[in-house]
Amino acid sequence: MIAIRNAREIELIRQSCQMVADALDLAEQMIKPGVRIIDIDKAVEDLIRSRNARPAFKGFRGFPASICASVDDQVVHGIPDERTLQEGQIISIDIGVEQNNYFGDAARTYAVGEIDEDKARLMLVTKESLLKGIEQAKKGNRLSDISHAVQKHVEKAGFSVVRELVGHGIGEELHEEPQIPNYGRPNRGPRLKIGMVLAIEPMVNMGGYQVETADDKWTVLTMDGLPSAHFEHTIVITERGPEILSINK
Repeated sequence: MIAIRNAREIELIRQSCQMVADALDLAEQMIKPGVRIIDIDKAVEDLIRSRNARPAFKGFRGFPASICASVDDQVVHGIPDERTLQEGQIISIDIGVEQNNYFGDAARTYAVGEIDEDKARLMLVTKESLLKGIEQAKKGNRLSDISHAVQKHVEKAGFSVVRELVGHGIGEELHEEPQIPNYGRPNRGPRLKIGMVLAIEPMVNMGGYQVETADDKWTVLTMDGLPSAHFEHTIVITERGPEILSINK
């Protein structure tokens, strides 16, 4: 069952999402060659806790860190460690926050110093595909209209969408119904209604869509070793259309 949120609930989710956006801004400021990923994780956790909130990923199903940090061919769920960032890499940072029993979630992919044109284009197309999906998150559409818009934009650019991982509803739990694939035919699934809150998150591979999980049981990697990008926003469906909650006002 997909929850319909009232104005109070939406405001609480918005507050958590705003904290996620601030944390992503902090991470962006730190991302440069030579920086340890674990130091980004610590800075983000310190920021979240300083605002009387909780990093939602830490301890979630045993995940050991406050952020997911995925470099180059790591798609999602990368565990921060002592590695230092290297010139030319891309890194996806995914952050969740829980405050007052409501959750926020968002992700961005960043360049580490100067990157090549292929990686820059991958990042751009992934971000564009997220916005294309969000455009379809409006009253009266069906859930798969979001999925189809993402897939169409990604594949037109010659990239592929990861099929084993999905977006999701969010609110009183980090992951709620519905699941939101990033591919599929349009005009299928539940009808979208005002008050639904969704975390839409394309994960886009430069090569094939096939992925595998590393020995740490968390990090998802592209099977062909080519880079992947990830962008995510939490949005609410309103009478005026989709509103992005996880963006700085």
